[in-house]
Amino acid sequence: MPRRRITILLVTAAFPLLLWGVLPLGSLGASPSSRLDRVQRQIDRTQGRIGRKKGTERVLTTQVAAFTARIRQLEAQITRLQRRQSAAESDLTTSRTRLEATQVQLRAERARLVRLRARLMVVRAGLATRLRELYTADDIDVVTIILEAQGFADLLERTEFLRRVSDQDQAILRAVAAAKAQATRSEQRLSALQRRQLALTQRIQSRVDDIARIKHGVVQTQAGVAQTRAAKYRVLRSVRERRHRLEDELGTLKAQSARVAAQLQRAQAAPAAGPIRRGSGTFIWPVNGPITSPFCEQRAWESCHPGIDIGVPAGTPIRVADSGRVVLMQPAAVSGGYGNYTCVQHTASMSTCYAHQSRFATSLGANVAQGQVIGYVGCTGLCFGDHLHFEVRINGQVVNPMNYL
Repeated sequence: MPRRRITILLVTAAFPLLLWGVLPLGSLGASPSSRLDRVQRQIDRTQGRIGRKKGTERVLTTQVAAFTARIRQLEAQITRLQRRQSAAESDLTTSRTRLEATQVQLRAERARLVRLRARLMVVRAGLATRLRELYTADDIDVVTIILEAQGFADLLERTEFLRRVSDQDQAILRAVAAAKAQATRSEQRLSALQRRQLALTQRIQSRVDDIARIKHGVVQTQAGVAQTRAAKYRVLRSVRERRHRLEDELGTLKAQSARVAAQLQRAQAAPAAGPIRRGSGTFIWPVNGPITSPFCEQRAWESCHPGIDIGVPAGTPIRVADSGRVVLMQPAAVSGGYGNYTCVQHTASMSTCYAHQSRFATSLGANVAQGQVIGYVGCTGLCFGDHLHFEVRINGQVVNPMNYL
């Protein structure tokens, strides 16, 4: 038969024994000690991975805190910029008010300049007419006026007329000069107002652009920092979740390690089976200890004790009295006062039974050889102390086991 097929058959045959707890967990090639070492190595590796995850968490937490502090700084900077923006907007409102007042003054000055220029044109036209009249008129000197005067009164009238003419000419000249000067000053004020309007407009636009540019830069920086912090936080959350899973796995491994260690302790603390004890009969003693209750002893709850009780410590291996096949295995829940109960059939009419076991070490239908361990002593069922209740049955009826030991 090929080796691979033999291996498969052995594993298949051993699986029910493992399932029933008959074979120890290390019976397929790994002892409890090796399993404990393997689990401990897994625990060490897992603890190392958890330590590394915690280190990564500390680094990421520090980074997230730094980004949070940076965001707070940017938020404070944005608050300051908002205050500057409010002040700038107030200044802009004042500047716009001044600009509007300047524009009103500018419009009024332009209208005044138009009026002054119209007046200057009128005055200049009058001056031109007067000059033409002076040019076309004959020259009148003072001697002619005196000689042609018809008397002193006429002389006074002629002199007063000449004075008035001269004053009117001077008034015309002054009006022309004043109109020209006013027009010049109005043009200068108009130029100054236009320059002021341009400066205010440029100042307003510059302040608006500066604040918008700074605020845009800060908002972009804040958004970038927030995105980076969010990315770091996602990584931190992922690392933390992996650490939690590793801690759960570590808890499972520690529990497994504790179970294996307890199994080893039980194995170390369990009494040894000791040498096989033979009597005058064909059976061997299932355990080596004194008889604490003989066969058919009367008790308050039974008139005839259906076997013998052999006092031995809990965990003592129970050897089958003779070779045979396991025909009955009942847990304490269904066997009544027998607790964990096993019966082995040796011949067509003879069987032996073993009660109050702490646990089984065989399986139903298994063929067992004389002296093979089929269970361990305990105190399950109706029991007042650790012992093995041993029965011999012929055609199902109990008989005195001492006749076969």
